[in-house]
Amino acid sequence: MDWKKILIVALDILIAVYLLLAVTAFNRPAAKAAVCSEVKIDIDDNQSAGFLDTREVKLLLERQRLYPLAKSMEQVSPRDIEETLRLNPFVERAECYKAQGGLVCITLQQRSPVAHVKANSGDSYYLDNHGNILPETKYAANLIVASGWISRRYAQKTLAPMARYIMDDKFWQSQIEQVYVRFDGSVELVPRVGSHIVYLGQPVDIVRKLDRLRKFYLYGLSKAGWNKYSLINIEFDNQIICKKRPRRNANE
Repeated sequence: MDWKKILIVALDILIAVYLLLAVTAFNRPAAKAAVCSEVKIDIDDNQSAGFLDTREVKLLLERQRLYPLAKSMEQVSPRDIEETLRLNPFVERAECYKAQGGLVCITLQQRSPVAHVKANSGDSYYLDNHGNILPETKYAANLIVASGWISRRYAQKTLAPMARYIMDDKFWQSQIEQVYVRFDGSVELVPRVGSHIVYLGQPVDIVRKLDRLRKFYLYGLSKAGWNKYSLINIEFDNQIICKKRPRRNANE
């Protein structure tokens, strides 16, 4: 008998058995008796505040009996948690995974609201940056209020891109408080500073019109006075038409 070959074969078998046991043990979710001792909820939010906070996420999962804390790690289903959270209209993306030490991590990406619509018809909802309509809630961040003759189609196709541009620009975000849509679809802007109304006309060439208004604010109105005009019309190309505010008395 070749004892050397027998020894080599025996060693190969032992190594193979060891590797098989090691891989099997490694792939087990910790131990079956392991319990979730910590839940980490991370909410990625593009705004200063969002629709959801960690407390509301916890309550949402508890109502579905999916909140993992104190549960066996074997019973925790990241897929069920993800699918439940994705059903929420304010959640754009949800991910969940289990980590060592009884830790369950949940990451959320919220939808980014750009306007709070309050139509003349009584329809009231939020509009996100993709044109999705979100239900009324207690959300109270500093958003543009859009009112007037606004259908849902107009909100999604026309209002959403305009509101997104305003909210993405720090200057306009701090300057424009309200958007009013007239019966014919034309738009008026209500600024936070100054007692005038900006008539935008039909919502086309928004970037060009607002750029012209920005220059007028910085180089014209800042010198003439923010309350000098009652109406600023930027409807037409290459011109701005202003209507002076009536004088209260002869000394003004």
